[in-house]
Amino acid sequence: MSVDLTHSIETGMQTYPDDPTVEVQDHASHDADGYRVEALELGSHTGTHVDAPAHVIPDGKTLSAYPVDRFAFDAVRVDCRDLGPRDPIPPERVPETAADCLVLWTGWDEHWGTDRYLDHPYLSPEAARRCAERGLAVASDTLNPDPTPTPSAADGEPEGFAAHHALLEADCLVLENLTNLGAAADRFELRAYPLALGGDGAPVRAVGVV
Repeated sequence: MSVDLTHSIETGMQTYPDDPTVEVQDHASHDADGYRVEALELGSHTGTHVDAPAHVIPDGKTLSAYPVDRFAFDAVRVDCRDLGPRDPIPPERVPETAADCLVLWTGWDEHWGTDRYLDHPYLSPEAARRCAERGLAVASDTLNPDPTPTPSAADGEPEGFAAHHALLEADCLVLENLTNLGAAADRFELRAYPLALGGDGAPVRAVGVV
């Protein structure tokens, strides 16, 4: 069984603060042109997407450096739905089970499109380092494995992109904004093939094969 874990790309959809806005507009129509074409304007980290090391590392690897089979993962899902807004995900949540990808199931996708979505749980730097040591890519149903800056940020939260750096410097890919993880299983194949942009990141069609 396959389940779709991808947010649809739509005009005005939520993005990381200050990222490019998303517009999907009619360019040609059946009535006027005899065919239909839509024009898309969006950033490379729109919606459900994958980050390459070049996202945060100068001269880091781009997506074009990876073979296509690198984007199919033996994934283990970890239930983090007990965590609240801006709670850190501790290193104890990183299992020792052999896998390619740790999938953080926070349930935060239910807040997609709202301000609350920005105040998601995040991967603690210690947990990110543990993932990096074990060679685990990290996927989540949140905007960011790091805390996203908002007025709700608390004193003592990690600043910047500590989790991104720990993972991507270890060549562990990062996937963000998954959805519908409740329809997956605790162990499944995650297929998340990016658009052939070849740069710092790209939207993916994320599918869980249970």
